[in-house]
Amino acid sequence: MSPYITDPWAWQESWDRQQEAYLPDREHRFTAMLDAVDAVVDGRPPRVLDLAGGTGTISLRTLTRFPDAEVTLVDLDPALLAIARASLGGRATVVTADLGTPDWHAALPHREYDAVLTATALHWLPADRLGQLYAELRDALRPGGVLVNADHMPDDALPELTKRLLDRARDRRNARYAAGSTLSWSDWWARAGADPALAPLVARRQTIYPSGHSPEWNPPVSWHLTALTTAGFDQVGTLWRGGADAAVVAVR
Repeated sequence: MSPYITDPWAWQESWDRQQEAYLPDREHRFTAMLDAVDAVVDGRPPRVLDLAGGTGTISLRTLTRFPDAEVTLVDLDPALLAIARASLGGRATVVTADLGTPDWHAALPHREYDAVLTATALHWLPADRLGQLYAELRDALRPGGVLVNADHMPDDALPELTKRLLDRARDRRNARYAAGSTLSWSDWWARAGADPALAPLVARRQTIYPSGHSPEWNPPVSWHLTALTTAGFDQVGTLWRGGADAAVVAVR
């Protein structure tokens, strides 16, 4: 039997290491996101929507910090969702939905969440769709609830420094790939595609994303803050920053 089925944590660890090659401070942003959740629930178990949640990275960390949390994970990728379901073991509701369509939220089990959390995912959406999604996410929150989006969000005022930071990060990442200390994105998917249980899901994924994804689009923090304000949030700001990445927060 595939190790994917018998030990999903091996795939979780593999995914984490692959992602950390791009995001060395990945856990820092997750901590900041969960701090924001803690701040708005006043000790109550939170109801959290893990948006574009992939393998369940945020859901798992949410449940570690808030064991009684009510978590919903939404994604479209069949392979990543399979890893999430196996890892979460029924502790969260896992929903398949396409964030590129306005009816994605019809499959949600709840209408008022304390928090919507998403990381390194929404840069695949084009500008007009992301702006619409922000408004839809506002409607999915209870009054006083928070949306936190952590992603590649450069500082508009530091273009040259940002470029240098990104160049150096790329060089460090390529050195790690060359030394075999971690898998690249393409290598990780090649291994997933060779796994007996994951192979048909990876093949299905390729029909959903025949060209991979939409082109990455990484606007600066200021774009996100303007879009969130336009979407009707009461308060918007920057919760966390690390190099060329940031987490913006919006309060309904």
